[in-house]
Amino acid sequence: MSFHTVIIVGNLGRDPEMRYTPNGQAVTTLTVASNRNYTDANGQKIKETTWFRVSVWGKQAENCNTYLKKGSMVLIEGQLKPDRETGRPRIWTRADGSTGASYDIFARTVRFLSTRGTSQESYVAETEKQEISEDEIPF
Repeated sequence: MSFHTVIIVGNLGRDPEMRYTPNGQAVTTLTVASNRNYTDANGQKIKETTWFRVSVWGKQAENCNTYLKKGSMVLIEGQLKPDRETGRPRIWTRADGSTGASYDIFARTVRFLSTRGTSQESYVAETEKQEISEDEIPF
């Protein structure tokens, strides 16, 4: 038996999307952007964003749909879910024709790091600095 755990912290790139399976189970999809800031060998500041598509199930899915919104900060603990055909991250094509990759995660735990009344201003400011458009979100 093998087992792995992935932990990410990031902000929702859009509002949660909830649906129900035919047997009545709630599932919510979260689009989470996690940023990494570093300085390269030439002294240039780099901001790297990795996108994750997170599936949350059951009562936790309903809570995420109720209390989270675009810009909310979350900590996700779960496991990577590879593309069934390749066993790798899902590859997609951006509107400009360049290639991107997204990582799917099956969440076991979602922790809300933003309070309910938290403004989205800090998220919007970061997004504007990065110049990320809705077309760049892979799903």
